[in-house]
Amino acid sequence: MRTLRFYDKVGLLTPSQYTEAGYRLYTDADFFRLQQILALKFLGFSLEEIKCCLQVGPTALQASLALQKAMMQEKREQLNAIIAAIDETEKLLRTHKDDWEPIIHVIQVMQMTQSNEWRNKYFTDEQLQKMQELSEKSYTPEQRQKLAEWGKNWSEEDQRVASQKWSTTLAELQRLLATGADPASPEAQDFIGRWLALIGEFTHGDPGITEGLKKYYGTLKEMPANEAPFAYPYSKEGEAFLEKAIKLHNERQG
Repeated sequence: MRTLRFYDKVGLLTPSQYTEAGYRLYTDADFFRLQQILALKFLGFSLEEIKCCLQVGPTALQASLALQKAMMQEKREQLNAIIAAIDETEKLLRTHKDDWEPIIHVIQVMQMTQSNEWRNKYFTDEQLQKMQELSEKSYTPEQRQKLAEWGKNWSEEDQRVASQKWSTTLAELQRLLATGADPASPEAQDFIGRWLALIGEFTHGDPGITEGLKKYYGTLKEMPANEAPFAYPYSKEGEAFLEKAIKLHNERQG
């Protein structure tokens, strides 16, 4: 019961009815939704990700599951790499019992390999170069230094989680557009709050970084498709919806 109360509180599973005494009443449909929640939780999704998946539907869930599977596979590869490092360290200990330098070197090499090579799975050298050029046009040297400091420990798993969040968010935007949702509606305002929170995770609320991010995507939008490092994520309709929803959100925030 405590779990059901919590799911009700966070908006994941609201009972269909209440008795006069205030007891929650759940239908078969509610029970099926609970099964969905528990299944996604078992697969490693956060409650916020579960909420988005259930709101958007099977299309977003399929993409999210693919990303979650990739994350698990990457975690397995990382564990295999750690086991390999342990094996190598054990061998070194047999011949260098009092010398930590070669052991530390093995661990450092493993860490460097894991932290640097993963980016090449997602972007070509040309894409990385164009992204760097976009960054230089959009941010001051001080701002780029700040971004580098924030991202120095950014891992592949962090990237996968962020990609999953944005994939789900963009799918929800498409659903809102397809259903003709009003930017002022509670549903749209709840969405825009989460969209702004995702932006805030990158900018840390820094006004300069926020303005630089606008320049970055403004320049990306104007680039020919064959020259852009990645596709611009918003349609004209999507941009108009976001603009209206953000304006209303800010007005309500005072």
